[in-house]
Amino acid sequence: MVAMSYWADAYVEKRCSPEKAIKKIRQGQRVFIGSACGEPQKLVRCLADNAVYFSGLEIVRMMSMESAPLTEIANKTHDSSLNIRNIYLGSASIDTLARNKRFITPMNMSDVPLLFKSRKMPINVALIQVSPPDDFGWMSLGVSVDVTQAAAESADYVIVQVNSRMPRIMGHSFIHVNDVDIVVEHDEELLVIEQQEQSEVAVQIGKNISRLIEDGSTLQVGLDAASQATVQALINKNDLGLHSQYLTVDVMHLYAKGIITNRKKGYNEGKLVASAAVGTANLYEFLHDNPGIEFYPSDYVNDPFIIGQHNRMVSMNVARSIDLMGQVTAEAAAQTLYAGVSGIPDFVRGARRSKGGRSIIFLPSTTSDGKKSTIIPITEGVPVVVPRGDVHWVATEYGIANLFGKSMQERVMAMITIAHPDFRDELLSVAKEMGMIGKERSLGEAVRAVYPVGLEDQIVRDEKKITIRPAKPVDERRIQEHYYKLNKKDVLSRFFHDKQSFNRSDLENKSHIDYIKDLTLIGVVGEIGFDEVIGVGEYLLVVESNMAEVAFSMSEEYQGKGLGTIFLKKLAEAARSNGISGLMAYTVPGNKAMIKLFKSLPYKVKTVIEDDALVLTCKFNELKDELS
Repeated sequence: MVAMSYWADAYVEKRCSPEKAIKKIRQGQRVFIGSACGEPQKLVRCLADNAVYFSGLEIVRMMSMESAPLTEIANKTHDSSLNIRNIYLGSASIDTLARNKRFITPMNMSDVPLLFKSRKMPINVALIQVSPPDDFGWMSLGVSVDVTQAAAESADYVIVQVNSRMPRIMGHSFIHVNDVDIVVEHDEELLVIEQQEQSEVAVQIGKNISRLIEDGSTLQVGLDAASQATVQALINKNDLGLHSQYLTVDVMHLYAKGIITNRKKGYNEGKLVASAAVGTANLYEFLHDNPGIEFYPSDYVNDPFIIGQHNRMVSMNVARSIDLMGQVTAEAAAQTLYAGVSGIPDFVRGARRSKGGRSIIFLPSTTSDGKKSTIIPITEGVPVVVPRGDVHWVATEYGIANLFGKSMQERVMAMITIAHPDFRDELLSVAKEMGMIGKERSLGEAVRAVYPVGLEDQIVRDEKKITIRPAKPVDERRIQEHYYKLNKKDVLSRFFHDKQSFNRSDLENKSHIDYIKDLTLIGVVGEIGFDEVIGVGEYLLVVESNMAEVAFSMSEEYQGKGLGTIFLKKLAEAARSNGISGLMAYTVPGNKAMIKLFKSLPYKVKTVIEDDALVLTCKFNELKDELS
């Protein structure tokens, strides 16, 4: 019988210096290096320092922080057979990778662990970093579980750097002393990524996206600055959950403030679930022995089936460019900081499976220098990360667009309206040439317009949530449907004759607007992107008098609920802020509702009869008498 030793004795026997450990690597072997902030820096530096002794190595890593650029191995040895497989692109290595594109291995994160475990890509040596063992000999992989665990479990030879600064994180994140071959004890600060400075564009994108996120949603958040700005914009939400590839500092802050509670996830309730952490020393301290946090490997966290089990799963991922059809590219770029194939397709598809889930792709409307549009006519010569059929929501600093179930023409118009105003004309022209939209299509005043998000409002009537907001070009068909549903009496009140046809020219005047000289507000009910218009309030500037002519229509079901008063008040406030002198309206003399509506304003109202029509006027500099 072979005598069994205690794990503690085995631990002592396996200890050695980093130099001696690295010399266990043989020529031509495939070496995995622990990813991101879990990178075993001492072992990596030692490997780079001894590069001249190796030939034919293949380095496999997910996201490297480049603490010791392994491309130096090739430079030192001039070894043309060296191969470095980068599965996920990190900001620290953008310039290097741009010169070494042959090293990029595009894969979905959920597929990587099986690649290792099945031995289709056998790992000879795994270099990983762990926490000190607990009383039972278990060492935590800490901030990097992702694909690191699968690599360690399937490797022929495992070398661990034991670092007392590595947090011990709960979940499926442990490896036992008996399952490693060499222990290198070396304490050093973990790699950190300080919070990135957020531009005004990123902040505005975050505000736009936050409007799509409901209380009780479960979030997946990317690593880029715009994603973190979105997280910060969720400060007024309640009972959010997290199931995400990465955990960041901003997520920690929402958790600490009680905004992320994980109580309504519907799956792994009460637990904040991720597969890795990227952030600061404070974040790592927050993770240590926290019973509310669990890390799992990527084949679990990124599994679309697992993702889809969560309530209201919202995936938020940054793109590098999106074409007018909705095709997404996400290669690494300076302004996105972190990108690549990674887990984007996994979470996009998983969120779509979730009950009440939403997949959101977002990006700044231009490149960092402002010279090129990131919304392009068509993607050519660049890998598509998310195909058009999988794209749901798209957001820029100019608004949000819902592409799900939309025709090609509807997609094109929606994408152009959230593009930067400097490029809308060009995109529209190219779209016509390519046959994506009809030759007769136009954006009118909307070609340079900036959507006034501040005019949006939500009210509740009869337990129905009604959103009042400015109209967009994509609302053209909904407004048309609203007019066709009006009864004869309401059509006469609005158009002064029995109008039976509402053609495109009528509708373009109401949806292709500049929000200053002409403004249309609509009331909508139902899911965003598929909502129904139940009311329309509009003004059009009469230049000669600097007065805005207003008109209204309301679906019969929603009349008498105070919506007209809200519409008129908002139109008056907008007109006044845009330098317009006052309001005027033409109506039939017997329209008591319109007269009462106008007199609800805090201004003196004048009434005159012109050509059998009642004209109501009020000026913003003429307030009502206090006693009137």
